[in-house]
Amino acid sequence: MVGRPLTVLQMLPALESGGVERGTLEVAGELVRCGHRSLVMSSGGQLLARLRAHGSEHFDWPVGRKSLLSLRLVRPLRRFFREQNVDIVHARSRMPAWLAYLAWRGMRPDRRPRFVTTVHGLYSVNRYSAVMTRGERVIAVSESARRYLESNYPKLESARVVTIYRGIDPAVFPHGYRPPGSWLERWFGEHPYLLDRYVLTLAGRLSPLKGHGAFVALIAALVARGLPVHGLIVGAEDPRHRAYAERVYKAIEKHDVQQHITLTGHRLDVRNIFATSNLVLSLSRKPESFGRTVLEALSLGVQVVGYDHGGVGELLARLFPEGRVKPGDRQALIACCEALLKRPQSVSDEQPFVLQRTLDETLALYGELGGR
Repeated sequence: MVGRPLTVLQMLPALESGGVERGTLEVAGELVRCGHRSLVMSSGGQLLARLRAHGSEHFDWPVGRKSLLSLRLVRPLRRFFREQNVDIVHARSRMPAWLAYLAWRGMRPDRRPRFVTTVHGLYSVNRYSAVMTRGERVIAVSESARRYLESNYPKLESARVVTIYRGIDPAVFPHGYRPPGSWLERWFGEHPYLLDRYVLTLAGRLSPLKGHGAFVALIAALVARGLPVHGLIVGAEDPRHRAYAERVYKAIEKHDVQQHITLTGHRLDVRNIFATSNLVLSLSRKPESFGRTVLEALSLGVQVVGYDHGGVGELLARLFPEGRVKPGDRQALIACCEALLKRPQSVSDEQPFVLQRTLDETLALYGELGGR
């Protein structure tokens, strides 16, 4: 550990599945490993046990609730900062960022923590989203995220913006990885039809903008061309978007591909599913700031096809340009997938986006600020 021990508080709405949540746990674990005190504030969730198992302290506060009543948390939060001797407050989502900022702003500059925000998404541009630019340091998770900030918040000083790419652990996602025999036997026992099919996988909760409709239409088009394909939609329903999930189910029926698409629900073995796929798809209608599932699949050596915008386009341009498709171009998407299924292209084992680098740069930023 370099420098004095720090107390770092990360704030986010909940600890369910997702890239923000996983990134929070990764940083929390590294803080503990390096001898710092790691605090996380959220409404909890399925990742809470894992967070605590690695030595972090969790505080169950409803900081993600989008309500004016949440402003009642500002004063208690200010008191929390003082009582817990917090050195760094790191807000990872907009509502927690507003509460943290309002509490932080009301403290004496020489007595308050340092304030950091991370732009995990290319949010709609408005006053609500602008809070993510209020950090003393604003972390952009890709060059796409940095360009989004530069374009939409010209008053944000460039010196406050730090690009820290997300990363994955190559030991967890090794190039050429094959799942264990026991898993393969169980998987193909449950899904024997996958043995003689091209497998196309789309990972992500059933929520708008993720491109499930485009994926269903793609599978239907490839089936119509006579290709033996099967689509996997890996992800649970989002309780906030039940109507959207129903639209996905109806689209599957409308295209008559019930026999060609499987909805797996939430899975903890996504790495194994990726490794047994021929293609992994990323079809978000709006550009994303990064694209973690894209990086995970490419790290395994699995071909990825995705819309060429935002962080996904950035990753594909660097690691697998053959998989880039103009956003929304249905015919180009079909042609690209068909070509890669018939003539697979090798995926480079180059991996510049390594988790340890992300963690080192994040903790170095904390150390710089914590030293005041």
